[in-house]
Order: sequence, then structure tokens, then C-alpha cells
Amino acid sequence: MAAGLSNGKGGLDLEMIVPYRVRMRRNARGLQPISRPPGRPREFDLDVALDKAVRVFCERGYHATSIGDLTEAMELATGSIYKAFRDKHAVFLAALERYAARRQDEVRRAAAQGTSGRDRLRNVLLSYVEASQGSEGRRGCLVVGSAVELAAVDPEIAVWVAARLKTNESFLAGLIREGQADGSVPRHVDPDDTARLMICMTQGLRVVGKARLPLDGERLVGIAMKLLA
Repeated sequence: MAAGLSNGKGGLDLEMIVPYRVRMRRNARGLQPISRPPGRPREFDLDVALDKAVRVFCERGYHATSIGDLTEAMELATGSIYKAFRDKHAVFLAALERYAARRQDEVRRAAAQGTSGRDRLRNVLLSYVEASQGSEGRRGCLVVGSAVELAAVDPEIAVWVAARLKTNESFLAGLIREGQADGSVPRHVDPDDTARLMICMTQGLRVVGKARLPLDGERLVGIAMKLLA
């Protein structure tokens, strides 16, 4: 699950945003090998390769994914992977960033379809339901998977997951405040507490989807929206 950044007033806090490319370069040793002569074309598209890595990490988890699994999934030689990344952990971190960036874009597009803060929030919740069904739902959420598998033993992943969930929570709280400003959400609703409960719901949806349990999305979202009554 990846959503946007809020300044607590329904808008985006640009100071909190770290560009995806900049963050990813911290985990990769550069998009181009140091020894590559100027003008030599890149050997592979990094984003395409990371999308394939995301898929295998979602399906298998971190520990059960080997470098061999990654070379096969990413369609790269082992040397090409180690030329771009220092180790499997670096590949995983870059895949997390790629996954979060794509999910953030999807959630923002869903929110943009609404005409009020309430509508925008409802559309975001529906986007989580959609992502929790079908083949994507069965693969699971890489953020949730990281929290379950690694957060207790990997401090770097723990910090990353906590920051991502807080970002998502702030985005939902911002939509609630936007609804209060436009009159679609009652003033008595607590934006922060309600957003925290909705984060619990959205992440739970991804777990339920991974477990291949049926979801009645419209009904579940309708129940969640009663929190704004």
C-alpha cells in the first residue's frame, strides 16, 4: 500500500517528499555501471527489472527469494544484478521503493476522481479493495509482507515500513479534513483517529486478499464510511 503525503490540511507537504529516483539510487550503486564509457546505452531498464523483482518478492517473501530467483524473474545475469546493486537486500529496498511509488500513483489517481473529500476517501478505499482481489490480491502487498516478515528483525525495513504507513495515514487524514472543509464530513469526526482505523482496515484487506478470502468491497467500504457519519 502506498499513498500520498499530506500536510494535515488536505494538501501535499512537498518538504516531506523525497523523489523516488533519489531514494532508489541510495539502494542501487547507480543506474549506470561506473566503468561504462559515456554514451553507452543502458544494459537494461531498471524500472522494468524492479517491477519483476516486486512480483517475486510479493509471491515468495524476502527470505525465500534467492538471487537465482531474481535473475530468472528479472531476466538478468547475476553479474548485471550485482553491477547495479550491492546485494539482495539492496534489490529488495529498491523494489520496495518502486512498489510504493506505483501504489502511490494508483491511490492518487483514485482520489482525484472524487468531487469532495468524502468521495475522494471512498475512492481510495475502493482502490484498496480492487488491489486486494484477483491475481494482485493473491500476490499480496509488499509493504504488508515486509512488516510481517522483516520489521521485527531488520531495523532499516522497520523504519521504512513505519514511515510508509504513517505517510498513508496522513494522506487519509488529509482527505477527511478536506471533507470537513467542504462540508461532506461532519466536524465532530476526528481525522487522525479515523485515519488510523482506516489504515488498519486497508492493510487488513491486503492480508485477506493474500489469503484468497472473498471480499464484498462495496459493502465493506460502505461500513467503513459510516465512521464519517
